[in-house]
Parts: sequence; C-alpha cells; structure tokens
Amino acid sequence: MVSLIRRSTSPLFLAKRLLQVEQNLINSDKIRSKHLRLSMSSTSESVAANKPPKVLVTRPDVPTVGLELLKKKCNLVIWDKPGPIPRNMLMERIAGVDGVFCTLVDKIDEEILTAAGPQLKVVATMSVGFDHLDLKALMERNIKVGYTPGILTDATAELTVALLLATSRRLLEANKAISRGEWTSWAPTWMCGPGLSNATVGIVGLGRIGAQVAKCLKSFNVAKILYTSRTEKREAAEFGGRKVSIDDLVAQSDFVIVTCALTPETSGLFNKKMFEKMKKTAILVNTSRGPIVDQPALIEALKNGTIRAAGLDVMTPEPIPLDSELLKLDNCVILPHIGSASCETRDEMARVTALNILAVFENTQMPLPLDL
Repeated sequence: MVSLIRRSTSPLFLAKRLLQVEQNLINSDKIRSKHLRLSMSSTSESVAANKPPKVLVTRPDVPTVGLELLKKKCNLVIWDKPGPIPRNMLMERIAGVDGVFCTLVDKIDEEILTAAGPQLKVVATMSVGFDHLDLKALMERNIKVGYTPGILTDATAELTVALLLATSRRLLEANKAISRGEWTSWAPTWMCGPGLSNATVGIVGLGRIGAQVAKCLKSFNVAKILYTSRTEKREAAEFGGRKVSIDDLVAQSDFVIVTCALTPETSGLFNKKMFEKMKKTAILVNTSRGPIVDQPALIEALKNGTIRAAGLDVMTPEPIPLDSELLKLDNCVILPHIGSASCETRDEMARVTALNILAVFENTQMPLPLDL
C-alpha cells in the first residue's frame, strides 16, 4: 500500500499521468469538434430542407394572440385589406401554402384546394361551424381540419338570451320610439311584450350552445323547456328538458330558439309551413346559421302576424342589404352576427386556431380536431 502511494505521488508518475490526461483531452476535443462539424452540417441541411411552413391568414384583424403564436414558427401570408379576402385573391394567395387560418366567411372548396397544391397539410377555421368547408375534398386530400367548438359556448348563449329579451320586451323598438318623440307619458299597454316566466321554450338542436341557453333560461322561471335532438340528452336533466318532435316543439313553444347546425336536413327548416304550425304569439330567435330560416317566408310571417316577432343574429346574405324588408319591421331585431363577440372568446378562438395549425406541423395531436 505504501509503495503504491509513493508511486502515485512521484514526479515521474504525475508527469506521465498529466500527459495522458492532456492527450485524452486533445483526443476528446478532436472528437467533439468532428461531431460538432457533422452536427452543424446535418442541421444546416435539415434547415435547408425544412423551411418554416407557410401559412395563409385570410384576415388582417385576427386577434394578435393567434398571429404571435404562428409568427414564432411559420412564415405568414396575411390578407391585409379590410374585410374578407376576395375569392380570386384567395385562389392566388393560397398557392403553395402549407396551412390556412380561415374564418366562417371563407369558402374552402374543391377549386380552392386545387389552387393550393398538394403540399397543403392543414386548414383551421376560427369558428365552431364548418359548413363553409368542403369536408369531402379535404378528407380525400388527407388535409387535417381544426375548429373551435366549446370555446364560444358561453358567449353565444349569453347573446342568444340577450337577443330573446331584446325581441320579446321590444327594447330596440322602445328606444327608437324615444328618438321619434313617441314617449309622452307612462301608458298601461304601451310597448308591452311577453315575459319568460311560466312560458314554454323550445330549443331546436340541443348541442353545447343550446344546452347552455336552456340552463340560463331556467333561472327566468320558465314553465317548460322542450328540445329536438337525434338522441336523448343526458344534460337535459339539469334543466328539466324534454325531447319532442319538431312539430310538437313549434306547436307548444312561446319562444323557439334555433341553435342547430346547418346541414342539408336543416337548410330551410323554418319555412312557410313551419311558421304556420307555430303559435301566433310565438317569437323565433336564430343564432345558428341564416339558411336554416327561409327568409322570404319569415318576412311574410312577421308582416301577416303568423308569428309575433323574430330576433336574428344570422341571416342570408351577410351582411344583410340595407334595403331588406327585415330592417323595416318593428317586430324583428337584427344583429350583425356577434354571437361569439366577447373579447376573451375571440382571443381564445384565435389562439386555439393557431395551436391547431402548429400541432399538425409538429406531428402532435390538435387541441380541437374536426374528425372527417
């Protein structure tokens, strides 16, 4: 043991040991340098081969939270004029992009997808509705689709209730009456409208938004809540909802609220025959999609007293022409499609739309994919 210690501390042994360590370090540095050169070469080739994906954003006024997320990892092509991108410009700008950030006013169909090219990997819409997307064409091209269900549920339900109250209690009509000098004194029957207490409410399509509307209205002491759906909804137990046929719903309801999706089956669902099945005192509220209501038939129903009134956040076309008869009717309240227009909701919709796009480029699961 003593001889071993002496040997390990001798000058000759230490010199040899230091020389060995130095040589090991030199060799190690050479190896690391070689690996570094190879790594840098590989990375350069990888970067050259994998440029940041190009993403088309179809509006300039997308909330910044979504744009900032995309800017970190993508090259953005942003339509920079006010309003929706015109179709001819959409066809031009979409060529060669890897992803699309669109909204419900952008029709993405076979022609647009052909113009985009085979490299297109993802289309994400900042909406819960997807009737503007050609799902068959997207599926055939294996293009991933993202959307934003659930995010706008509360905001749209709040707006639906607000629109219902504004219509039934004639709020806009009363406000205009002040400007016209028609408010001369309090009067027993002036500007009266039906209340929600003890009323029957019918909800056409009990999805997320429809269910949330029902929960909100339950606190107004409504008597019954009826709903239509393909299946019995478990959540209806929270507000005592009862599933019925569409004919029974419109025949019994004092308020008919449309929250169903636009499909070939629901397009034009509320037509002349449907309005004739409703109570003359009934109020129709639509916060879903305009084409679900046959608009000329609605105008006639409102003018002729077939139904009492209507509140619309959606219509056909949008924007509604300023000479539309709907705008001339005191018993119709029109809003400019603002169902989800709360600041927090729109920010979150933009954020999730961006994350849906980035997930595809990073080969991870989309936060909110639309299963095709």
